[in-house]
Amino acid sequence: MMKPNSYSTVTMVIHLIYSMSKWISTYSELWPSIGIPPIAASLLAR
Repeated sequence: MMKPNSYSTVTMVIHLIYSMSKWISTYSELWPSIGIPPIAASLLAR
């Protein structure tokens, strides 16, 4: 059974948003203990 290309793209985008929201929620809990400046610096350095 072949799925349309648009369907697989939408599924990929939904999966990406879901995994990113999980990542953000995990790191937003860790930020106070680690400290935001080092994380911001590492993100800006890329």
